[in-house]
Amino acid sequence: MSKIICSAAIRGAYKIVGRAEAMYREALEKWGPKQEVGFPNTAYYLPVIYGILGIPVKTVEDMKPVLDKCRAILPPLVKENVHLPYLAPALDAGMATFFAEEIIEAIKYLENPNVYTKQEDPLDDNIWLGAADDVILRKRGVEFVDGTAPGFAAIAGAAPSNEIAKQIAQELQEKNLYVFMCAENGGKRFSEQLVEAGVQIGWPTRLVSFGPDITAAVFALGFATRAAMSFGGIKPGDFRKILIYNKDRIFSFVLPMGYVTDEWYANAAGAINYGFPVIADTPIPEVLPTGICTYEHVVSNIPHDKLVSKAVEVRGLKVTVHEVPVPVAYGPAFEGERVRGDDIYLECGGGRTLAVEWVTTKDMNEVVDGKIEVIGPDLDTVPQGSKLPLAIAIEVAGRQMQTDFEPILERQIHHLINYAQGVMHIGQRDIAWVRIAKQAVEKGFRLSHFGSIIHAKFHQDFGSIFDKVQVKIYTNEAQVKEILNKARSVYRTRDARVEGMTDENEETFYSCTLCQSFAPSHVCVVTPERTGLCGAYNWLDCKASNEINPTGPNQPVPKGEVIEPLFGQWKGVNEFVYKASRQKVERYNAYSIMVDPMTSCGCFECIAAVLPICNGLMTVDRDHTGMTPCGMKFTTLAGSVGGGSITPGFVGHSKYYICSRKFIMAEGGIKRLIWMPKRLKEEIRDRLQKRADEIGIPNFIDMIADETVGTTEDEIIAFLTEKGHPALTMPPIIG
Repeated sequence: MSKIICSAAIRGAYKIVGRAEAMYREALEKWGPKQEVGFPNTAYYLPVIYGILGIPVKTVEDMKPVLDKCRAILPPLVKENVHLPYLAPALDAGMATFFAEEIIEAIKYLENPNVYTKQEDPLDDNIWLGAADDVILRKRGVEFVDGTAPGFAAIAGAAPSNEIAKQIAQELQEKNLYVFMCAENGGKRFSEQLVEAGVQIGWPTRLVSFGPDITAAVFALGFATRAAMSFGGIKPGDFRKILIYNKDRIFSFVLPMGYVTDEWYANAAGAINYGFPVIADTPIPEVLPTGICTYEHVVSNIPHDKLVSKAVEVRGLKVTVHEVPVPVAYGPAFEGERVRGDDIYLECGGGRTLAVEWVTTKDMNEVVDGKIEVIGPDLDTVPQGSKLPLAIAIEVAGRQMQTDFEPILERQIHHLINYAQGVMHIGQRDIAWVRIAKQAVEKGFRLSHFGSIIHAKFHQDFGSIFDKVQVKIYTNEAQVKEILNKARSVYRTRDARVEGMTDENEETFYSCTLCQSFAPSHVCVVTPERTGLCGAYNWLDCKASNEINPTGPNQPVPKGEVIEPLFGQWKGVNEFVYKASRQKVERYNAYSIMVDPMTSCGCFECIAAVLPICNGLMTVDRDHTGMTPCGMKFTTLAGSVGGGSITPGFVGHSKYYICSRKFIMAEGGIKRLIWMPKRLKEEIRDRLQKRADEIGIPNFIDMIADETVGTTEDEIIAFLTEKGHPALTMPPIIG
């Protein structure tokens, strides 16, 4: 490795470690050794330290052994007249840098809890987001699992101009990558340049402004470290597996833009430990031999118009980008974009007007492939700020097409339309809500482009199940109402079919191994009455997915002989799980929380946990950030349950499963449910009330405690007693 780079990295590490030590001494004097420290809402403490060293830093005094470790692994400064192999010492210096930076950033949070926004979006007076909490990790981590986000670009510094920054950011977005930003160059920061250029930043658009200083680079590595522990099931302290996991699964790289300081070199050396190469726009020394990274370690002096493509090449990232015929940028990175206020050119649905989306199957002679019609006013005939009713009617035809596939295709409309820059889409079916930005209209975007997107992407992603697709877009109210009434009739028929299905009446279930790229031993078995843990796949979805892609992650699982009907265990399922988990899991029960519960990956919407004092169980969804009666927040629970493990007394599940007749059936079912967050209760109230009526306890919802009642078992048991909750009179849940 280059002597110049290594000596600079080691010097930078000394500077950062020295700064951390000084801040630690000040914190110790000001707050004392027992003062709690940490990043907000995470079960992983300071995640790089926790993941690599296995040390949970909970208080100021816990920082001391970490700083001692930094000093122990810091190599001597490189002498001018001594030639040594520099790679290993530089890599050690890089890791010491990250440990020290986490301490620096933790003390920043201690000094000013609002130094960062602690949310997904920037504020008007603060664009710096700080460390991603575990809710963001799991929400965004799913995208790394399913391939919609293959990795991230960590940018330090700033581009020569706002326009170049905007172009680089958009190119990275179009390649579906996240962009993590920090540090300044010449008084400018990449995040600030994007804001000045009118680009929307934040987690939803994958342009993440971590912090203004180079020390905020550690938030990117913390995200990667937690991904390995959360989704890969790697234990804290198993640093070798964490680093290899990132090299093999998180396709990321570093883009230093501008003058590279010693501190930047130190961070670059740390990133190389993870297999993340460095691609610079300045003529710094290069490190071309392979070794730690897949290909070169440091490549420099790359022109800005070649920077992204070179980075993708050096990282060995395979990016699949299909052209969609629209006049705006297009890709998953734009899915989280918001169109607000004065930027709105047209708004449809969302309670402002009628809106509906409907996929229906037609005979072959009724469909002209690629035909797109706009029936009613289009964007070029209405003024800015207009509101129109909207019906998107998609007609498909093909020998392999089935009505079961219609809702699968319909569900894709949300994502596909949202991928267009300047278009915001929320909801589905008859609760869709669309906004189109004036900037998109200025570039030539029209409603007909909805049809162009749907035609191109349906053929690209689902071409094996149909031959033709045509799209009709209505903006006249009378015709929108007509389509709405037809669609609602179909929705009712579909819903009745799904609700009427039972596990007993189907001889084949379906696997979902989508998360195995992150949690190798996890196997989801999706049944008619137990959806996938992530909530994204039900039995019909998996059946359709398998027919569309027979070699994909949703494989048929013959039930075989029934072993334990109450627990949900079948011979055929056990055999499949044993093979699919690489012989790690011999069996599990689909309906039990106490006896061999299903494995959990980390993508789960909710976690259920037994509350022994109350003789029942609680469930908490990943959006709830408060404490729960089991003594753990969701983030801590997720760290214990995820990664493909079986954890009796805990199980991950979807929101939909809560109201299934098979929910924790082995332990008594929904009658055991004694606590859940108030917001979640309201979200599923209608379905929960239906189950309450079925079990003969119409006021059951009012018997379930939430955070307004208490967050400990002692606090809620009086409430349960007062309400006469059935769990209190059921047989012991543990025993």
